Amino acid sequence: MTRNRYADRRFFFYFLFAASGLILLIRLFGIQVLDDSYKLSADNNVIKALTLYPERGYIYDRNGELLVGNQRAYDLMVTPRQVKITDTLGFCHLLEIGKDEFEKQFSKAFRYSRYRSSVLLKDISKQTAAKLQERLFEYPGFYLQERTMREYPNRSAAHVLGYVSQVPDYILTKNDYYQKNDNFGMSGVENSYESDLRGKRGVEYVVRDVYNRSKGSFQNGKYDSLAVNGKDIELTIDIQIQEYAEQLMQNKKGSIVAIEPATGEILSIVSSPYYDPNVLVGRSRSPNFNKMYKDDNKPLYNRSLLAEYPPGSTFKLLNALVGLQEGVIHPSTHFPCEQGWVFSEKLKVGCHAHTSPLQLTQSITQSCNAYYCYTFRRIIEKYNTAEEGYENWRNHILSFGLGNFLNNDLYTGRKGRVPTVDFYNRQYGKRRWKAPTVISLAIGQDALVVSPIQMANMCAAIANRGFYYPPHIVRKVDGEPLSDSTYTIPKFTSVDKKHFNTVINGMEKVFTDSHGTAKNAKIKGVEICGKTGTAQNPHGDDHSIFIAFAPKDNPQIALAVYVENGGWGSTWAAPIASLIVEKYLTGQVENKKLESFILNGNLMDKENENE
Repeated sequence: MTRNRYADRRFFFYFLFAASGLILLIRLFGIQVLDDSYKLSADNNVIKALTLYPERGYIYDRNGELLVGNQRAYDLMVTPRQVKITDTLGFCHLLEIGKDEFEKQFSKAFRYSRYRSSVLLKDISKQTAAKLQERLFEYPGFYLQERTMREYPNRSAAHVLGYVSQVPDYILTKNDYYQKNDNFGMSGVENSYESDLRGKRGVEYVVRDVYNRSKGSFQNGKYDSLAVNGKDIELTIDIQIQEYAEQLMQNKKGSIVAIEPATGEILSIVSSPYYDPNVLVGRSRSPNFNKMYKDDNKPLYNRSLLAEYPPGSTFKLLNALVGLQEGVIHPSTHFPCEQGWVFSEKLKVGCHAHTSPLQLTQSITQSCNAYYCYTFRRIIEKYNTAEEGYENWRNHILSFGLGNFLNNDLYTGRKGRVPTVDFYNRQYGKRRWKAPTVISLAIGQDALVVSPIQMANMCAAIANRGFYYPPHIVRKVDGEPLSDSTYTIPKFTSVDKKHFNTVINGMEKVFTDSHGTAKNAKIKGVEICGKTGTAQNPHGDDHSIFIAFAPKDNPQIALAVYVENGGWGSTWAAPIASLIVEKYLTGQVENKKLESFILNGNLMDKENENE
């Protein structure tokens, strides 16, 4: 009986020890295998995995001038579980931030993970980082992570280049390459060529002591990997022309797009108001962005790609070409103009005073509205129904790149609108409209809208006598020319080459004829061809428009200029175009009086007075 009692006791103790051991093993398994927080904390006390951020690729202009470089910067990293701060205010003073901002950022890092490192402050300058480095051992849980940020030596072409920011959440969710603290090109070339510019991250494991001081590499760098820098990019733009065009657009709203007709390469692309790209770099980026975002003048808005305007009288050139192609007019065709075109007592398109009647080249030179109302009506009424005639007309217009995306390498854009037959059927009813109903299309109004880059491309197609290359902004990536056939295969218009010279002769006389609408903007020694335009603006003064190319034969530049609220095309847009052409072709400007007038012109003050 006593023996059995001792046996029961031994069994109980054996069971107790076995159960305790099993519980201990389960707990150890959970700690060491299932829950990695202790391992992370231990490793973080000894081994730091430092991300090696690559340098983003450099960006140059077509002549090799540096537009975007890199400068050294640092991120202050934090591992919340290791943090011990006795003097928060002193630490904030060292960081050059307020206590509220520190607590906000620390809270964000704590929510992300107590055990993993994350960014507390981004883009710390090397000067601030040097001061921090001397005293960082006093603040466990913090260390500096080296990286680079952008630098813009020319302070120009902000809309072209774009800006870099921390990768947004919507990119993180759909692209597994990026990590939380990576940089990302948010706009411009930085966005379009992000995959080329970003490079590839590396990692370096270092051993640190209890004071967070580096004690060398972990296992002689066995697990390290090198960062691969991004590819350098050469743009098509000429920074000298870009800067000059921006100066001419100072204190004006609008845009300029200049293209090399023979290649489709964009020489200059200006949206005004513009800004210094350096203001969207570093820790000042967010407040500066918010300030510009709220600015009524919309300096962040890229008018050259996104704004949509009526083309105005510049569009008469296409109606002339379509009329010639359709055989409804000829170079010698004359039409009368009695202060405009009259269809009925209720329907009239007015025109300014000029000689009458006019033949084709004169109608371009003097920008006669009536001539193109007659022409447009003949084009539409050549066919059995207005719908059929209009559809045929519309297809000709589309062949010049209007009403569609141009398949370029720019990060954003609008396709404009060349109204469809369905558009007018919905507006007026099927078979209830004819050419006179939409007659303002003859002079580039009605529901027709285009973007400035489309206007410049249209001008390039005319300069080339019937074809264009899609406009693009990049020439070379990593020293290699673009191989994309999109930019090397010409797109032909539906108008035969033989019809262009008549129209181009009229464009030349815009400058050389005594009645020419841009005679005051002609360039000595340069055969320049252009067309003025004035687009109606229901919100204020009309918009001033001009398209031009030069020289007349073997054209090297084609451009479109749009000055909002500038009135007649001959007042602002034509002189601006002329000055840019002269600067590009000759390297200098002789007409200093005209240049001074444009440089000192301030239409934004005028606009504010009107408000």
